[in-house]
Amino acid sequence: MMRKASPLPSILEHSPVRVVFGDGTLDRLGTLAREEGARHVLLVTDPGLEAAGHPQRAHGSLEEAGLTVTVFDGVKENPTTANVRAGLAVAFESHPDFLVAVGGGSSMDCAKGINLLYTNGGQMADYWGIDKATQPMLPLIAVPATAGTGSEAQSFALISDEDTHQKMACGDRRLPLEGGLRPRIAILDPVVTRTQPPAVAAAAGIDAVAHAVETSATKARTDISRHFSVAAWRHIEPAFETALRDPSDGEARSHMLLGAHLAGAAIEHSMLGAAHACANPLTAKFGIVHGRAVGIMLPHVVRYNASVGDNPYADLGGGEEIAGCIEGFLAAAGFPATLSACGVPVGALPELALEAAKQWTATFNPVPVRESELLEIYRSAF
Repeated sequence: MMRKASPLPSILEHSPVRVVFGDGTLDRLGTLAREEGARHVLLVTDPGLEAAGHPQRAHGSLEEAGLTVTVFDGVKENPTTANVRAGLAVAFESHPDFLVAVGGGSSMDCAKGINLLYTNGGQMADYWGIDKATQPMLPLIAVPATAGTGSEAQSFALISDEDTHQKMACGDRRLPLEGGLRPRIAILDPVVTRTQPPAVAAAAGIDAVAHAVETSATKARTDISRHFSVAAWRHIEPAFETALRDPSDGEARSHMLLGAHLAGAAIEHSMLGAAHACANPLTAKFGIVHGRAVGIMLPHVVRYNASVGDNPYADLGGGEEIAGCIEGFLAAAGFPATLSACGVPVGALPELALEAAKQWTATFNPVPVRESELLEIYRSAF
């Protein structure tokens, strides 16, 4: 029997992001933004959501609260520097004092990128890394429409260079009230996630699984991050297949959305590992959707890490147990389990390993992974 997803876990007391959770909470957006001092809001979203009506609901709630609203709906999947520039042009024309992001991780990341450049100037590459912004940023409210990235809990924007396709992680650790990049408020409305297309829900869910698993094991993990990771896993693991099989199951959707947020909060304290390092080149070079890419790699990374010394996933269970569970999730999602099934040629593996070794997340893996170890992991996933 599935546990109920409310009340909110006490571990969220350790997050600077205020969580407003429950069915219908999107309708509180305007009131919450006004309470935070908003007058003119830039609403960042993607056109795919408009058929479901969520951006329109957000727009209506903001206007009912007496706020001026400008919409930028040019967000694309895996937002690029070009997408950020397009949103920045809208910001310069409209002069907002507040941002709202409605959508998946792409909308939230794009909103953060716009925020960085609107308040600090320059280009996204100037902020690749941590704490390179010098000016305070505008307040942001994030409304995730997928249960996946947990970006609404994070102080990082992931933006791809439009030419090289290199993903740039641009972070700012200041607290939201100090002008940092993290949202001030995350509105977690399970009703909003009900309209996810099945393939999107599956890929987002696998991403949330990967976040919970990898954060539980990194060498940067802390006592707080471990609590976040365990809480995330306890919500996601029993709900994943039910949420995919029956999107009308409100309890399963609630568990997935809250679990994804908790896993996102865990990233703030522990970062990620080799599965994400291996997934990024697969997306950049072969266009494999991130959730599928990280899902293929994750069981092999888990088995590799668990085979070297003590099991770093002990907070969640045995290494083989977790790897098998992930493979079951992939099967339930109808996703391929191997790289060859995705059309990746065996001859590409050495170049992929070279690129994976350059990824920042590889440095946080619980056991050292160099190019040779990463090639071994790719081969096991082939």
